[in-house]
Amino acid sequence: MHRYEVEVAWSGATTDYRSYSRNHEAFAPGRPPLPSSADPVIGRGDATRWNPELLLIASLSQCHMLWYLHLCTEAGIVVTDYRDTAEGTMNNQRFLQVTLRPRVTITDPAHTDAARELHAEAHKRCFIANSMNFPVDHEPTITASG
Repeated sequence: MHRYEVEVAWSGATTDYRSYSRNHEAFAPGRPPLPSSADPVIGRGDATRWNPELLLIASLSQCHMLWYLHLCTEAGIVVTDYRDTAEGTMNNQRFLQVTLRPRVTITDPAHTDAARELHAEAHKRCFIANSMNFPVDHEPTITASG
């Protein structure tokens, strides 16, 4: 069993829906504060801060990447670069889906197919994706630098 603790702190006055600040900070022990707000389009928030929707997509992307790098290491596949352009869609009530688009660079062209296939296993092992009630798809691109 793993336990995670986060504190979210806001202060101000909710006297008027249009004027109260949505800005807040998230804290976790031993980490810098995370400046956060609501999505400016749907929640009148600050576009320069992280919002819950972006954090959810980032969590899915990070979990997939960390599992993927682990699996590649176990398989002897050397990854030298990993970048994901993840995108989520939602209606006014819930997320409908998230698509991860990892672009991975490996050193050995002979491992290209195996590197691509490991994305399916990373997806199976990602506990964040397994906790969602919407599809989390992945569309990987593998490039060999050697």
